[in-house]
Amino acid sequence: MGKTRKKMKPVDLLLKFVYITAGAVLAGVALELFLVPNEIIDGGITGISLMLTNVTSLPLGIFLFIINLPFLVIGYKQVGKGFALSALYGIIVLSTTTTLLHHVEAFTKEPLLAVFFGALLLGIGVGLVLRAGGTTDGAEIVAILISRRTNASVGQVILGINVIIFIAAGFILGWDAAMYSIFTFYIASKVMDIVVEGLDESKSVTIITNDYEEVAEAIMARLGRSTTYLYARGGFTKEDTQVIYCVVSRVELSTLKTVVREIDPKAFIAVEDVADVSGGSFTKKQAH
Repeated sequence: MGKTRKKMKPVDLLLKFVYITAGAVLAGVALELFLVPNEIIDGGITGISLMLTNVTSLPLGIFLFIINLPFLVIGYKQVGKGFALSALYGIIVLSTTTTLLHHVEAFTKEPLLAVFFGALLLGIGVGLVLRAGGTTDGAEIVAILISRRTNASVGQVILGINVIIFIAAGFILGWDAAMYSIFTFYIASKVMDIVVEGLDESKSVTIITNDYEEVAEAIMARLGRSTTYLYARGGFTKEDTQVIYCVVSRVELSTLKTVVREIDPKAFIAVEDVADVSGGSFTKKQAH
Protein backbone atom coordinates (compact mmCIF):
# COMPACT_ATOMS: atom_id res chain seq x y z
CA MET A 1 0.00 0.00 0.00
CA GLY A 2 1.18 3.53 -0.74
CA LYS A 3 1.70 6.09 1.93
CA THR A 4 -1.33 8.12 3.00
CA ARG A 5 -1.01 11.72 1.95
CA LYS A 6 -0.66 13.98 4.96
CA LYS A 7 -3.07 16.86 5.40
CA MET A 8 -1.68 20.38 5.43
CA LYS A 9 -1.18 21.95 8.82
CA PRO A 10 -3.55 24.86 9.61
CA VAL A 11 -0.61 27.30 9.61
CA ASP A 12 0.55 26.10 6.18
CA LEU A 13 -3.00 26.28 4.84
CA LEU A 14 -3.38 29.84 6.15
CA LEU A 15 -0.05 30.85 4.61
CA LYS A 16 -1.12 29.35 1.28
CA PHE A 17 -4.39 31.33 1.48
CA VAL A 18 -2.53 34.58 2.25
CA TYR A 19 0.00 34.08 -0.58
CA ILE A 20 -2.66 33.35 -3.20
CA THR A 21 -4.86 36.22 -2.05
CA ALA A 22 -2.05 38.78 -1.94
CA GLY A 23 -0.60 37.58 -5.25
CA ALA A 24 -3.92 37.63 -7.11
CA VAL A 25 -4.74 41.11 -5.77
CA LEU A 26 -1.34 42.45 -6.87
CA ALA A 27 -1.80 40.89 -10.31
CA GLY A 28 -5.26 42.48 -10.56
CA VAL A 29 -3.84 45.92 -9.69
CA ALA A 30 -1.13 45.49 -12.34
CA LEU A 31 -3.67 44.54 -14.98
CA GLU A 32 -6.35 47.18 -14.35
CA LEU A 33 -4.29 50.18 -13.25
CA PHE A 34 -1.30 49.77 -15.59
CA LEU A 35 -1.74 47.34 -18.48
CA VAL A 36 -5.40 47.47 -19.59
CA PRO A 37 -5.60 51.30 -19.89
CA ASN A 38 -2.47 51.28 -22.06
CA GLU A 39 -3.58 48.36 -24.27
CA ILE A 40 -0.70 46.20 -23.04
CA ILE A 41 -1.33 42.48 -22.59
CA ASP A 42 0.26 39.53 -20.85
CA GLY A 43 0.56 35.94 -22.08
CA GLY A 44 -1.78 32.98 -21.66
CA ILE A 45 -5.50 33.17 -20.93
CA THR A 46 -4.88 36.53 -19.27
CA GLY A 47 -3.55 37.87 -22.56
CA ILE A 48 -6.59 36.63 -24.47
CA SER A 49 -8.87 38.19 -21.85
CA LEU A 50 -7.00 41.51 -22.08
CA MET A 51 -7.44 41.60 -25.86
CA LEU A 52 -11.17 40.89 -25.56
CA THR A 53 -11.47 43.62 -22.92
CA ASN A 54 -9.80 46.18 -25.18
CA VAL A 55 -12.01 45.17 -28.12
CA THR A 56 -15.37 44.99 -26.25
CA SER A 57 -14.79 47.37 -23.28
CA LEU A 58 -16.36 44.74 -21.00
CA PRO A 59 -14.73 44.21 -17.57
CA LEU A 60 -11.61 42.05 -17.63
CA GLY A 61 -12.82 39.94 -14.70
CA ILE A 62 -15.69 38.50 -16.76
CA PHE A 63 -13.37 37.11 -19.43
CA LEU A 64 -10.79 35.89 -16.91
CA PHE A 65 -13.37 33.77 -15.12
CA ILE A 66 -15.37 32.51 -18.13
CA ILE A 67 -12.38 31.52 -20.30
CA ASN A 68 -10.45 29.92 -17.41
CA LEU A 69 -13.43 27.91 -16.11
CA PRO A 70 -13.32 25.05 -18.68
CA PHE A 71 -9.61 24.57 -18.10
CA LEU A 72 -10.15 24.43 -14.34
CA VAL A 73 -12.69 21.62 -14.85
CA ILE A 74 -10.15 19.74 -16.99
CA GLY A 75 -7.44 20.41 -14.41
CA TYR A 76 -9.66 19.05 -11.63
CA LYS A 77 -9.99 15.76 -13.49
CA GLN A 78 -6.51 15.46 -14.99
CA VAL A 79 -4.02 17.35 -12.81
CA GLY A 80 -5.43 17.08 -9.30
CA LYS A 81 -8.10 18.36 -6.94
CA GLY A 82 -5.76 20.42 -4.74
CA PHE A 83 -4.17 22.25 -7.67
CA ALA A 84 -7.53 22.90 -9.35
CA LEU A 85 -9.11 24.31 -6.17
CA SER A 86 -6.08 26.56 -5.55
CA ALA A 87 -6.26 27.75 -9.14
CA LEU A 88 -10.01 28.36 -8.87
CA TYR A 89 -9.55 30.49 -5.75
CA GLY A 90 -6.71 32.48 -7.34
CA ILE A 91 -8.73 33.16 -10.49
CA ILE A 92 -11.80 34.20 -8.46
CA VAL A 93 -9.72 36.70 -6.43
CA LEU A 94 -8.05 37.99 -9.61
CA SER A 95 -11.38 38.35 -11.43
CA THR A 96 -12.98 40.10 -8.45
CA THR A 97 -10.06 42.50 -8.06
CA THR A 98 -10.04 43.49 -11.73
CA THR A 99 -13.83 43.97 -11.69
CA LEU A 100 -13.67 46.26 -8.65
CA LEU A 101 -10.85 48.29 -10.21
CA HIS A 102 -12.31 48.43 -13.72
CA HIS A 103 -13.49 52.05 -13.43
CA VAL A 104 -10.53 53.30 -11.36
CA GLU A 105 -8.30 55.75 -13.23
CA ALA A 106 -4.97 54.41 -14.44
CA PHE A 107 -1.83 55.30 -12.50
CA THR A 108 -0.02 56.35 -15.69
CA LYS A 109 -0.65 56.81 -19.38
CA GLU A 110 3.06 56.61 -20.20
CA PRO A 111 3.57 53.20 -21.93
CA LEU A 112 7.13 52.61 -20.65
CA LEU A 113 6.12 53.31 -17.04
CA ALA A 114 3.08 51.07 -17.48
CA VAL A 115 5.28 48.28 -18.85
CA PHE A 116 7.84 48.51 -16.06
CA PHE A 117 5.58 48.90 -13.03
CA GLY A 118 2.81 46.74 -14.45
CA ALA A 119 5.24 43.90 -15.19
CA LEU A 120 6.89 44.29 -11.77
CA LEU A 121 3.59 44.02 -9.87
CA LEU A 122 2.32 41.26 -12.16
CA GLY A 123 5.51 39.22 -11.72
CA ILE A 124 5.42 39.57 -7.92
CA GLY A 125 1.71 38.71 -7.81
CA VAL A 126 1.83 35.66 -10.06
CA GLY A 127 5.05 34.53 -8.37
CA LEU A 128 3.36 34.55 -4.94
CA VAL A 129 0.46 32.51 -6.31
CA LEU A 130 2.79 29.96 -7.94
CA ARG A 131 4.91 29.75 -4.79
CA ALA A 132 1.75 28.77 -2.90
CA GLY A 133 0.97 26.01 -5.39
CA GLY A 134 -1.77 27.80 -7.31
CA THR A 135 -2.13 29.59 -10.62
CA THR A 136 -4.07 32.48 -12.12
CA ASP A 137 -4.02 31.24 -15.70
CA GLY A 138 -5.60 28.14 -17.24
CA ALA A 139 -2.93 28.11 -19.97
CA GLU A 140 -0.62 26.38 -17.51
CA ILE A 141 -3.10 23.53 -17.15
CA VAL A 142 -3.29 23.24 -20.94
CA ALA A 143 0.52 23.20 -21.13
CA ILE A 144 0.76 20.44 -18.51
CA LEU A 145 -1.73 18.25 -20.38
CA ILE A 146 -0.10 18.82 -23.79
CA SER A 147 3.33 18.14 -22.30
CA ARG A 148 2.13 14.77 -20.97
CA ARG A 149 1.09 13.71 -24.47
CA THR A 150 4.02 15.11 -26.45
CA ASN A 151 7.78 15.47 -26.24
CA ALA A 152 7.46 19.21 -25.58
CA SER A 153 8.15 20.61 -22.11
CA VAL A 154 5.61 22.74 -20.25
CA GLY A 155 7.78 25.81 -20.87
CA GLN A 156 7.93 25.14 -24.61
CA VAL A 157 4.15 24.73 -24.85
CA ILE A 158 3.54 27.99 -22.94
CA LEU A 159 6.04 29.79 -25.19
CA GLY A 160 4.24 28.49 -28.28
CA ILE A 161 0.86 29.63 -26.95
CA ASN A 162 2.22 33.08 -26.12
CA VAL A 163 3.84 33.54 -29.54
CA ILE A 164 0.41 33.03 -31.13
CA ILE A 165 -1.21 35.44 -28.64
CA PHE A 166 1.34 38.21 -29.23
CA ILE A 167 1.04 37.88 -33.02
CA ALA A 168 -2.73 38.14 -32.67
CA ALA A 169 -2.24 41.21 -30.44
CA GLY A 170 -0.25 42.83 -33.22
CA PHE A 171 -3.16 42.55 -35.63
CA ILE A 172 -5.85 43.47 -33.09
CA LEU A 173 -4.18 46.14 -30.92
CA GLY A 174 -1.37 47.29 -33.19
CA TRP A 175 2.29 46.28 -33.37
CA ASP A 176 3.44 48.92 -30.88
CA ALA A 177 1.13 47.42 -28.26
CA ALA A 178 2.30 43.93 -29.17
CA MET A 179 5.97 44.88 -28.73
CA TYR A 180 5.28 46.58 -25.40
CA SER A 181 3.42 43.42 -24.39
CA ILE A 182 6.40 41.21 -25.19
CA PHE A 183 8.62 43.33 -22.93
CA THR A 184 5.97 43.20 -20.22
CA PHE A 185 5.79 39.41 -20.42
CA TYR A 186 9.59 39.09 -20.32
CA ILE A 187 10.03 41.36 -17.29
CA ALA A 188 7.09 39.78 -15.45
CA SER A 189 8.46 36.26 -16.05
CA LYS A 190 11.90 37.23 -14.69
CA VAL A 191 10.40 38.85 -11.58
CA MET A 192 8.16 35.82 -11.13
CA ASP A 193 11.20 33.50 -11.22
CA ILE A 194 12.89 35.58 -8.50
CA VAL A 195 9.79 35.40 -6.28
CA VAL A 196 9.37 31.64 -6.80
CA GLU A 197 13.03 30.62 -6.63
CA GLY A 198 14.56 33.41 -4.53
CA LEU A 199 17.55 35.67 -5.07
CA ASP A 200 20.06 33.42 -3.33
CA GLU A 201 20.84 31.02 -6.17
CA SER A 202 22.32 27.68 -5.23
CA LYS A 203 24.77 25.68 -7.32
CA SER A 204 25.26 21.94 -7.43
CA VAL A 205 28.89 20.98 -7.96
CA THR A 206 30.26 17.66 -9.20
CA ILE A 207 34.00 17.12 -8.65
CA ILE A 208 36.11 14.29 -10.06
CA THR A 209 39.56 13.97 -8.53
CA ASN A 210 41.88 11.23 -7.27
CA ASP A 211 42.23 13.22 -4.03
CA TYR A 212 38.53 13.07 -3.24
CA GLU A 213 38.93 12.49 0.50
CA GLU A 214 41.26 15.45 0.95
CA VAL A 215 39.07 17.67 -1.21
CA ALA A 216 35.89 16.71 0.67
CA GLU A 217 37.57 17.42 4.02
CA ALA A 218 38.82 20.81 2.75
CA ILE A 219 35.31 21.77 1.57
CA MET A 220 33.94 20.93 5.00
CA ALA A 221 36.70 22.85 6.79
CA ARG A 222 36.71 25.96 4.57
CA LEU A 223 33.04 26.23 3.59
CA GLY A 224 31.25 24.27 6.27
CA ARG A 225 29.46 22.26 3.55
CA SER A 226 28.85 18.54 3.74
CA THR A 227 29.60 16.46 0.66
CA THR A 228 28.34 13.18 -0.79
CA TYR A 229 30.41 10.47 -2.45
CA LEU A 230 28.96 8.96 -5.62
CA TYR A 231 30.50 5.69 -6.76
CA ALA A 232 31.59 5.85 -10.42
CA ARG A 233 33.71 4.06 -13.00
CA GLY A 234 35.88 5.80 -15.56
CA GLY A 235 34.71 5.22 -19.13
CA PHE A 236 38.28 5.36 -20.46
CA THR A 237 40.37 4.05 -17.57
CA LYS A 238 37.75 1.49 -16.41
CA GLU A 239 38.89 2.26 -12.86
CA ASP A 240 36.49 2.60 -9.93
CA THR A 241 36.50 5.96 -8.23
CA GLN A 242 34.30 8.25 -6.13
CA VAL A 243 32.79 11.51 -7.32
CA ILE A 244 32.17 14.39 -4.90
CA TYR A 245 28.76 16.06 -5.01
CA CYS A 246 27.83 19.12 -2.98
CA VAL A 247 25.54 22.17 -3.05
CA VAL A 248 26.83 25.67 -2.32
CA SER A 249 25.48 29.20 -2.59
CA ARG A 250 26.45 31.41 -5.54
CA VAL A 251 28.87 33.50 -3.48
CA GLU A 252 30.67 30.38 -2.22
CA LEU A 253 31.34 28.95 -5.68
CA SER A 254 34.57 30.86 -6.29
CA THR A 255 35.97 29.81 -2.91
CA LEU A 256 35.06 26.17 -3.57
CA LYS A 257 36.90 26.20 -6.90
CA THR A 258 39.96 27.71 -5.20
CA VAL A 259 39.88 25.02 -2.49
CA VAL A 260 39.72 22.24 -5.09
CA ARG A 261 42.43 23.72 -7.34
CA GLU A 262 44.80 24.12 -4.39
CA ILE A 263 44.67 20.36 -3.82
CA ASP A 264 44.28 19.09 -7.39
CA PRO A 265 44.83 21.63 -10.23
CA LYS A 266 43.63 19.04 -12.76
CA ALA A 267 40.37 18.20 -10.98
CA PHE A 268 37.22 18.11 -13.12
CA ILE A 269 34.54 20.51 -11.80
CA ALA A 270 31.00 20.69 -13.24
CA VAL A 271 28.59 23.35 -11.96
CA GLU A 272 24.81 23.46 -12.45
CA ASP A 273 22.06 25.82 -11.30
CA VAL A 274 19.72 24.59 -8.57
CA ALA A 275 16.22 26.07 -8.50
CA ASP A 276 15.47 25.19 -4.87
CA VAL A 277 17.17 23.53 -1.90
CA SER A 278 15.44 22.24 1.21
CA GLY A 279 16.06 19.66 3.90
CA GLY A 280 19.30 17.99 4.83
CA SER A 281 22.07 20.07 6.36
CA PHE A 282 22.08 22.84 3.75
CA THR A 283 22.02 26.29 5.38
CA LYS A 284 22.73 29.72 3.94
CA LYS A 285 26.17 30.28 5.41
CA GLN A 286 28.65 32.70 3.93
CA ALA A 287 31.95 31.58 2.51
CA HIS A 288 34.91 32.18 4.75
